[in-house]
Amino acid sequence: MNICVFLSAADLDERYTRPAREFAELLGKGGHTLVWGGSDTGLMKVVADGVEAAGGELLGVSVEFLSHKARPGLDTMVVTKDLAERKAQLLERADAIVVLVGGVGTLDEVTEILELKKHGRHTKPVVVLNTEGFYDGLKQQFQRMDTEGFLPLPLTDLVFFAEDAVGALAYVEEAGGLR
Repeated sequence: MNICVFLSAADLDERYTRPAREFAELLGKGGHTLVWGGSDTGLMKVVADGVEAAGGELLGVSVEFLSHKARPGLDTMVVTKDLAERKAQLLERADAIVVLVGGVGTLDEVTEILELKKHGRHTKPVVVLNTEGFYDGLKQQFQRMDTEGFLPLPLTDLVFFAEDAVGALAYVEEAGGLR
């Protein structure tokens, strides 16, 4: 299965890198392919290293202005013109999406994917790995949107919040077969 992971390219504390490394190891041992931004920095590097070390494949999708940060020696590397094309390529090449900790770029990616899913433009499972409660605020906001009628689909049809790496991958593997 090709699993797209949206995450930070920043160097982060062990409380974030440890669960990301655990998820990467599970992904690689499961024979899955990591589909990600292709960067060889920060948390992106941690996850790519973990997947590769555990026997998984790497499919990077970078953008021209970030190509100098791209990881060398990937199984597959795609370089796009801009961020919009990059997001489209990431989604097209993925069977499921997992969101790890990240900043504004990660938030942009996940909200665009959920908007597309809301409109039936894709049916791929989306999981947010809520490491250390990082996405508690986002989860609360989505729940409020759901409760107050801002979502045309139940929140549970749009996204699953996992508390650990095992739960995130288990959901993806189970839901991935239902598409």
